[in-house]
Amino acid sequence: MVVGLIIACEVAFWVLLAAGLALRYVFRMPRLGLALLLCEPLLEVVLFAVTAIDLRNGAEPDWRHGLAAVYIGFTVGLGHSTVRWADARVAHRFAGGPPPVRPPKYGRARAVHEWRVAGRWTVAALVAAALLQAALWYVGGHGDTGSLRAWQQRMLWVIGINAVIAVSYTLFPKREPKRVPPGEPAGEPEREQAKMR
Repeated sequence: MVVGLIIACEVAFWVLLAAGLALRYVFRMPRLGLALLLCEPLLEVVLFAVTAIDLRNGAEPDWRHGLAAVYIGFTVGLGHSTVRWADARVAHRFAGGPPPVRPPKYGRARAVHEWRVAGRWTVAALVAAALLQAALWYVGGHGDTGSLRAWQQRMLWVIGINAVIAVSYTLFPKREPKRVPPGEPAGEPEREQAKMR
């Protein structure tokens, strides 16, 4: 039941997102579209309540309950940026909005961007870990809680991987390629001139 509800929440997330953006930009009903988009967090509340009820009714805590906590955490940490990403593209395509801003590719700006992305993933993982810990306390000593602890360890990996990526862009920033002035051949000018002689 929990897995089916997670799938239903994921489908509902994208359906609400598509419907809300269509109402805002295609059908010119911005308030109704915004109301639909604001319903997105209700999906997580429903999933949280059903998971808690399932555990309270004596269900053995397993990977499904852990997956529900992870799904809620990732929606909290990444859902808003996903909605913003989609909103910018639909506004540009259907409402004459400005082109979506692409992430920077080089230097310090790229490092800052990677730290922001890592921050969102860290929030997602921490919320999931906190929900998993709440489930562990809720269940107490009853039942096998190893699968919930395993999900917590995976959340630490998520944080660690994102931190490593951000640190790598900070310590080893990608440099913008040098631009060749107009009229000058690409490559090393000295070698090109030597060949011509």
